[in-house]
Amino acid sequence: MNYAFQFDAVFDAWPLLLEGTLHTIALSMAAMAIGLCIAVLCAWGKHAGPRPLAWLINAYIEVIRNTPFLIQLFFFYFALPSIGLQWSASTAALVAMFVNLGAFSAEIIRAGIEAIPKGQIEAGLALNLKRYQVFIYVVLKPALKTIFPALSSQFILLMLTSSVVSAISADDLTSVAASIQSNTFRSFEIYIVVTAIYFALSMAFMALFKLCYQRFLYYPGHR
Repeated sequence: MNYAFQFDAVFDAWPLLLEGTLHTIALSMAAMAIGLCIAVLCAWGKHAGPRPLAWLINAYIEVIRNTPFLIQLFFFYFALPSIGLQWSASTAALVAMFVNLGAFSAEIIRAGIEAIPKGQIEAGLALNLKRYQVFIYVVLKPALKTIFPALSSQFILLMLTSSVVSAISADDLTSVAASIQSNTFRSFEIYIVVTAIYFALSMAFMALFKLCYQRFLYYPGHR
């Protein structure tokens, strides 16, 4: 096989690659933040909310966890506008991502919450803490410490899954790569570079999550 690697055309398009990378980072971090809030609320609702609310939350989780992300993306971008809900491809991608993350992360957080001993909760109430303070400081924070590896892995998976949003022409790194490939016809080179960028992003997010753990969840003397 006589294949001549030509990365010049790819590197000439570095401003587009940088823009796509920044869009991917922004989209992923926004989805992580909103999805985490949804997950915490859903986990609380399943654990301590009224039964009808728990049923609704469980239905949401089961539907999202048992359908493909691409179908969810198409639903938000193609189906909902047919009933009058109009939004851009980037907005539809963001909504699909945080709805998906919220469902998957809710079960992770719920497992962490249910692992907290009841005696620990009773001790918090005995100290005259309000219920929301007990939930945040006595239940949620120790739970997040326990499940942090699984949760951070889910966040990184979401970032990698964001490449699927190129299917609806949302602005992201994969969409930019497809555009460069169609203009240069250097498929091998562009996707080698994009693979390296996604790998670097994964490592960067891992480092960021480790820093967050050490800053907010690490207790000296505790493993």
